[in-house]
Amino acid sequence: MADKSLNKTDLVAAIAADSGQSQATVSGIVDSLFSVLAKSVGEGTKVQIPGWLAVERTHRAAREGRNPATGEAIHIAAGYGVKVTAGSKLKAAAK
Repeated sequence: MADKSLNKTDLVAAIAADSGQSQATVSGIVDSLFSVLAKSVGEGTKVQIPGWLAVERTHRAAREGRNPATGEAIHIAAGYGVKVTAGSKLKAAAK
């Protein structure tokens, strides 16, 4: 696994330096991006940025599971998850 990470503050600073915009402006745009992404995925809309990534809501059916502490059978309710798929440009950048 990678020993480096880029948090939101570092990402905003890097985008601001690359674009010549202020960090406050970039931070607002990043916040808006994730707000729209969350709202869209929450409504069941697939969000695609061709070549970079796709994010979509997935449905998980109800199922039976086991309590790991007691071994007792439990019912796990149906729900939703999120699937993020890397696009070709992102995959190529990782090579």
